[in-house]
Amino acid sequence: MKAPGIVSLPDGSRVFQAIEAAGGASPNANLGGLNLAEVLRDGTKVHVPALGEPPQGGPAVGTGGSGAASTAAGATAGGAARININTASVEELGTLPRVGPVMAQRIVDWRNEHGAFASVDELDAIDGIGPKLMESLKDLVAGDSG
Repeated sequence: MKAPGIVSLPDGSRVFQAIEAAGGASPNANLGGLNLAEVLRDGTKVHVPALGEPPQGGPAVGTGGSGAASTAAGATAGGAARININTASVEELGTLPRVGPVMAQRIVDWRNEHGAFASVDELDAIDGIGPKLMESLKDLVAGDSG
């Protein structure tokens, strides 16, 4: 992470938000082994491995009460950060709940064929994304406008 250390986040924050709050991932960070959509609890330690370093399972090492989450290696935009569906890789999209590698690839393929998503609502044009999945994604993803 660019600024490893302890960061405070609202209850219900996710790993990607902790990474942003710590200044974002460093260029040599390996985010592929992390579940960026995992919800953090107070006292959670997030270890972001460097490229070539084997992932260490999940980010949760321990939990405390409620309130702040601590990160040991970085984060992505604090508070309300979301995964941008217009720029996210297959790997990043695959960290979203109920979105595996196949669905993530469909999102990227649709984006490559049709251009940037004008809004998150356009995700329903993708085969396999129905009302329930849309509901679970709407607060986790954003278009260019954030």
